[in-house]
This record gives sequence, C-alpha cells and structure tokens, in this order.
Amino acid sequence: MEVKDRQQMINLLTGVQSSKKSYYNELKKTVIELKKKNMQLEIINDVTKSFNVDMSIDEMLKNVFDKLQTIFPIERISLSMYENEKLILTNVYPPHSLYFPIGFELSKEHSLYWKAVESLEKIFYQVDSNKENYEDYIENKVYESLGIRSVLLVPLIHKGKVIGVFSIGSKEMMEYDEDDLTFFQQFCDQLAVCIENARLYNEVLTSKKEWEETFRAVSEMILVVDLEGNILKYNDAAKDFFQLHYKSEKRNFHQLLSLDIHNSPVLKMVQTKKPVYQEIHFQKRVCELRAYPVFNESQHIYAIIIYINDITEKLRIEAQLVQSGKLAAIGEMAAGIAHELNNPLTAILGNAQLLLRTADDRSYKLLSDIYSCGKRCKTIIQNLLTFSRQDEYMFEDCSVNEAVEQVLGLIGDQIKKQNITIQKKLDHSLELIEGNIQQIGQIVLNLLINAKDALEEMDIPKKVISIETKSVTEDGKKWILLSVQDNGKGIEEQYLQEIFNPFFTTKRPGKGTGLGLSVSLGIAQAHGGTIEVISHPGKGSTFMLKLPAKQ
Repeated sequence: MEVKDRQQMINLLTGVQSSKKSYYNELKKTVIELKKKNMQLEIINDVTKSFNVDMSIDEMLKNVFDKLQTIFPIERISLSMYENEKLILTNVYPPHSLYFPIGFELSKEHSLYWKAVESLEKIFYQVDSNKENYEDYIENKVYESLGIRSVLLVPLIHKGKVIGVFSIGSKEMMEYDEDDLTFFQQFCDQLAVCIENARLYNEVLTSKKEWEETFRAVSEMILVVDLEGNILKYNDAAKDFFQLHYKSEKRNFHQLLSLDIHNSPVLKMVQTKKPVYQEIHFQKRVCELRAYPVFNESQHIYAIIIYINDITEKLRIEAQLVQSGKLAAIGEMAAGIAHELNNPLTAILGNAQLLLRTADDRSYKLLSDIYSCGKRCKTIIQNLLTFSRQDEYMFEDCSVNEAVEQVLGLIGDQIKKQNITIQKKLDHSLELIEGNIQQIGQIVLNLLINAKDALEEMDIPKKVISIETKSVTEDGKKWILLSVQDNGKGIEEQYLQEIFNPFFTTKRPGKGTGLGLSVSLGIAQAHGGTIEVISHPGKGSTFMLKLPAKQ
C-alpha cells in the first residue's frame, strides 16, 4: 500500500500523469487533422475521377457537399459560370428558388460574385447587418433568408481566365485557417480544369454527332473503305441501295460492286494519290463513282471516301431531251416541207380541174381520183401547218369541235389503218371557248396518240377510240368537256398521280418522251381548265379535257 502511494506521489511530483494527458490530447488532435486532410484529398480525387460526361454537375455538387459537411459546418454551395461577360447562376445545392433561380444573370452592381470575378481573389464575407462596415450587396437578402452567416467565394480560373465562381455558405461565423483556404483553392482549381475539359469534350461530341447526322442524311451513297477495299463506314443511302443491314457484317467494296480488282478505283487511288472518277454499272443501274483519298499527318493514305451517285434517271431524262429535240427539229422540217409541197399541189389541183372540164368518160374517173387525192393531201398539209405554227399564240373565240376535226384530218387515217375504229360524237350546238385552236389541237393530238399506243399493245378483236364533246354546268358556270376514251391496256393505279409529271412514261423505250400529258395539262391550265383521267387496267382509259365556255 505504501509502495503504491509512493508511486502516485512521484508521478504527481514529476508531471508524468499530466504529460500522458497532453500526449493523448495531441494525438487525438493529430488524428482529427489527418482525417480532415484525408477527406480533403478524397474530395479532390473524387472531383477528378467522377466528373465526366455521364455525371452532371448537380450530382457532382451533391457528392462534394456530403463530404464537405463531414469536415466543415456548411449549409449551401453554388456554382456560377462566366461567359460572354455574363455571370449566370447555374447550380445550387441544396436546390432552392428564392430570389435567384437557376439561370439568373447576376448584375454587376454591388455583387459579391462580380467582385470575386474582377479581383481574381478569394473573398471571405460575414453576413452581419450590425457591423459598422457592413456593405449592401445584392446577395445579402438571399443569405439572410437562408440564415447564412458566412460565405467563401473562390473564382474558378483556367489558363489565366475566369470561367466561374464557386461559393460555400455556412450558418456559423466561420474562421477558415490558411490550410483550409489552400484546400478550397486547390479544389476550385481542379474543378475549373474538369469543367473546362467537360465543355471541350461536349463540343467535340456535339461536332461528331452533327457530322455523323450529316453523313447519314446525304442522299447520295457514301462509303469509307480501307486500302484493301474493306468497308469501314457507310451512310443510310448506301445501306438502302446495297441492302447493308448488318453493321457487324464485314463487306468488301469490290465484291459488293462485282468490280475487277485490276480496274478498281481503290488501286488507282493508291497508285496516283489523286481523286478518281469512274462510271460503273450495277444491277441494271448506271452510277458515277468518285473516290477521294484520306491522308494522315504523315501524308500517307490510310482510307478512301467513295461517293456513288445513281445517274440512271438523269441519263434517261437526257436521252428524252435529245429525243424531244429531234422531234422538234422534225416538226420544224415538216412545216418547211409542207410549205414546199403546197406549190406543186396547187398546180396539180388546178390542172386536174381544167382537164375535168374537157375529159371524156374514160379519163374522167382517173382525173377525179387525182383531184380528190390532191385535195386530201392539201388538207393534211394545211392541218400540219396549222399544228406546227410557231407564231405567238393569241387567244380568240374558237371551237373545240373544229380543233378535233383538224387533228382527225391530220392523223385520223393513220389510226384507222391500224384497225382502230374512231367513234365521233360531237355536240354541234357547243359554245365557243376563248383560247387558241392550235394549242387545243395539240391536246387532242396528244390524247389520240396515247389512246392509239394503248390499243397497239392489246390483242382484242375490236379496238375503239371514242371522241365526245358536250357542255355541262357546275356551280352556275358552264364548261366544255372533251373526252377521249379507249378500250386499251389502261393505267395502273399507282401511276395515275405521276402521268402528268414531265418525262414520266409507261411506254417502252423509244416509244414516248413522257412530255405529252405534262404539256397538255399546262395548256389546259393556261386556258383556265384542267385534264382529268379515269382508268381501269386491262379495260381502258378516259381522259377528259375541261375548259370554261365563253361567257
């Protein structure tokens, strides 16, 4: 017992007990500091590691806030971004909408945030209206309403330029030491780098997306191939044309187009390092192929862009235009020939009439045939001249019936020689129209030729073309109707909306230009009318020209 008391007395006299207590206190304090440092490092590490495109800034702020609260008594953090000389409040946690909602533009007048931007320095501010030097900042109302008593503002600086301001608010009168301020500065420096990197990444991502959408949307076929012809990428047009339905399927460009490797644009490109043009034939289609080299930084070709355009339709239209030019030249030539034939025909008819006056019974029949045939030739030539007249078309009172008679005089006999019966039902009490008889005659001619062509492909005992004119009244307005009906092959329903388009034709190559109905509809509309069609495949078609009667 005495030994124990003696030991206690020695400890008291030497201060050993006091040293142990002090040691444990210091150790506890050191552990707390180490935990604080570790948490700070963890926060900076988390910002670096987790701040990516998939994580939003709101999520990042929540994670940072939760960890900051373990080492600092904070109540609020916010982020304001500076761009185009504007400071916008972009993120707040915990979220609230008092006074300054997200997207609010902070005014320069008496603003703590702007002060941090312009000074490029950290600002520690205590919200205390009782202080003598208390400044009236626009942010004070927000802080007072939230119970915030102290705020630390740290500018986010990247490459010497301010990109935003990070704020930390607390409901206590905080006193941050140098280590704390250094931590916040390091944290904000890292945050600035991450935000800028994310912005640049998003710009690249957006540009890539826009390029890919443009690439896919181009209506011509585009393929990217390597130097061996393997297809690396293609757009939607190429996918649809070549039926490339599987992205994972590796296809070779030469096999796809059945190209001889020795005549390959890829081989030419590798040899010349210049763009290549080539016309190719693929599945009865004609395509123009253009190939362009893609160089790397060392100016070596590592890929080839192949642009393919289907020009089958273009070539067909060009051929039709050439054919139309030929027809126009033939028409002009025919008009000239008709003029030349008029003079000898006049002499033939005149002499035939003189000889008929003195002819005997035996020669009278021969001379009558000469006169009637000559007169018929003169009528045909006159109709041809009328139809091919190139003068400016003047509108005047004219008869649709007369236009029908002129055209029948021109091609009626040709149609009859093909064993086609022409049934004519013309209303002779028909009103006149205000228009041009040559143009109306062109419509009639086009409709009759189409009817004749539709009957040529039919093997039926009786081929008939019916021509009828009549007048009708609709909504108090009088119309003249001309219908041309045949019992030919008819028109498929899917083509009925297209037959009036220029160069569209269902006739075999070389038979039609596809301009007849398009021109006819244009003439009808110029006269204030229209053309309608009713057709049944295998039974025939009826085309109706509808023109306003002269009032």
